Amino acid sequence: MMDSNIKILVVEDEMLIGAKIAMFLSELGYEVTAILPRAEEALAHVQENMPDIALLDISLKGEMDGIALAQALQAAHQLPVIFLTANSDDATFQRAKSAKPYAFLAKPFRKTELQRAIELTISRMETEADERTATTPKQEDDNGTFLLDDRIFVRYKEKMVKVIFDSILYVEADRNYCRIFTQTVEYLLTMPMKRLEDKLPPAQFQRIHRSHIVNLAKVDEVSEGHVLIGGKLLPLSLSFRDGFLKRFNMI
Repeated sequence: MMDSNIKILVVEDEMLIGAKIAMFLSELGYEVTAILPRAEEALAHVQENMPDIALLDISLKGEMDGIALAQALQAAHQLPVIFLTANSDDATFQRAKSAKPYAFLAKPFRKTELQRAIELTISRMETEADERTATTPKQEDDNGTFLLDDRIFVRYKEKMVKVIFDSILYVEADRNYCRIFTQTVEYLLTMPMKRLEDKLPPAQFQRIHRSHIVNLAKVDEVSEGHVLIGGKLLPLSLSFRDGFLKRFNMI
């Protein structure tokens, strides 16, 4: 799986509002998996088209409202939810809060408010991933970089995109920054490579040089002093050579 836009499901029974939300999301660079008016349709849709985040109107018509839908989605899929509501009374808020949404958006809202809610949601997703793996809580970097179990969310061309670990070819140090290279895109992260290395799965990634980490599954060739990956010849330093070759049972 390659890097891609973050996928968002919109569940809103006023279709004009739903279409406007979808337009905002598209302008922000996110992918809308569907605009659905009913909770039951959303449950079926998620089975086949799993989004990263769901935007749910609280006051849905039908047997399930948005709060009940959020509880079902979180129980079945641990899907992060952002509530949309025009009803701000305390009773509704308290009931909605029990569903543990990642953010609230009061209608009408501006595009910038929607963007902030999504980025706050990604930040909480990252924090929860930290808690699950019992690591030291991480902070958001200057460019809005977040790490999860199998992917990294990074800011690219003024939007957040997800980069699946499996799509990464190699990482290259650039002073206090690092660059992630996939088959098609290069991402600049405002974090030192050592910090990123600590978060990458060690079974999948290996340092081969003080300035390079490679995805072992993407290695094409290994020579005495170089590694070929994605058409790029990277240096294999003596200090990392034995550890790297052991991963391929070459020594």
